[in-house]
Amino acid sequence: MGRDLALLAPEIAVLLTAVGALIAEMLRRPRISLITAVVGLVVATGLALRLLGTDTTIFGGSFRIDTLSTWAKLILLPATVLSMLLARVDVRGSAREGTVYSLLIFSTLGALVLAGAADTMFLVLGTLLTGLATFALVAYPDTDPATEAAMKFFVFASVTTSIMIFGLSYWFGASGSTLIADLPAMDSMPLAVILGFVAVVVGLGYKASLVPFHFWAPDAYEGAPLSIAAYLSVVPKIGALFALTQVVRDLPPEIGWTAVIAGLAVLSMTYGYLAALVQDNVIRLLAYSSIAQSGYFLLGILAVGSSELALPSIILFAAAYAAMNLGAFAVAATTGRTLNDFDGLGRTRPLMGIAMVMFLLSLVGIPPLAGFVGKFMLFGAAIDAQFTWLAVAAIVNSVLSLAVYLRIIVPIYRSGESASAATDPWHGIVVITAFAATLIIGLAAQLFIV
Repeated sequence: MGRDLALLAPEIAVLLTAVGALIAEMLRRPRISLITAVVGLVVATGLALRLLGTDTTIFGGSFRIDTLSTWAKLILLPATVLSMLLARVDVRGSAREGTVYSLLIFSTLGALVLAGAADTMFLVLGTLLTGLATFALVAYPDTDPATEAAMKFFVFASVTTSIMIFGLSYWFGASGSTLIADLPAMDSMPLAVILGFVAVVVGLGYKASLVPFHFWAPDAYEGAPLSIAAYLSVVPKIGALFALTQVVRDLPPEIGWTAVIAGLAVLSMTYGYLAALVQDNVIRLLAYSSIAQSGYFLLGILAVGSSELALPSIILFAAAYAAMNLGAFAVAATTGRTLNDFDGLGRTRPLMGIAMVMFLLSLVGIPPLAGFVGKFMLFGAAIDAQFTWLAVAAIVNSVLSLAVYLRIIVPIYRSGESASAATDPWHGIVVITAFAATLIIGLAAQLFIV
């Protein structure tokens, strides 16, 4: 037990941080709540660094401490800190400031639980923990759009999570175990494995906003504060996709799960970009963009077990995606929600304009930015796993994505005045950090690829 708790130290630190931030809020000390949250997450990140290279399980094989779960901590904890700095602008001085910080950390804890899940009960726990916290985060502004978005989010999540729990009962009933590692022993009952897998895809697919489980995402992103939309597009999504990766590692290939993942990848990439093409609201455009980007993750997931590039490509793309997507939302938070708000941004605030262009080109996959190396690795993993046709489809969608992101880039250098000329220092810190990460990940990773 002592060994298990020592290996779980980062998650314990995150839990204590969330409780500490909540206690500070109860004492009406929101500034202390923010400091506690940031320091606690930095400490948890430091504890996670010690686990690099560890590959084991704890609590009877129900939770994995491996490359995937460790990198989830190293990506999601800094991403949560940046999201809190963005949220600071939205909630500063409000009666709920510390509560928001605490909910963000509880939700991140759920994402970490998902990323290390080796047991169906941890899949349920992680899904519920991220879900309950994010419902409240979407609804906290107490406005009609936020309430409507939270209600849609809640109803959709309740249905999909119920389906997942129902499907997991097939796995338990057939194997007599809740461990995912026991799935291969169910080869005499393929129907039960298939039904359980489909239910897991429904439950995790909604959280990752994969098509056709994406309906909540554009409305929730539009109704929620931009800082929360940025958080939703990164942390719970990556946690769910890492959880799906952990599940397929133990799935028997005979049930044909790769065909399901490949189909969802094409649907998500293509539908996401086609829907984004007709959006005039930048937040909805970025929401559909995030749906398409989820499809790229699936290229790496379907290569699990067939290519050594699979896990490195998923991790690298997750780090790149977190940096470029948080950066794009941070610029949007200082500029506006419509395409017209970006008119002349490149002239009135040239550095902010350059940063937004870099984030969008990285989302396309233009070298030498982080998005390029992430997609390059994912395409390599798919080809290595004999899914060349899917890699070609992903490249075609990347070309399509250029048309999507040019809809924002063109107004940036068009004549006109951007909606806001002021940038909050917290926004500036997030944009600079995300910009540096987008460049460094791209340049550093290419040294190893070339």
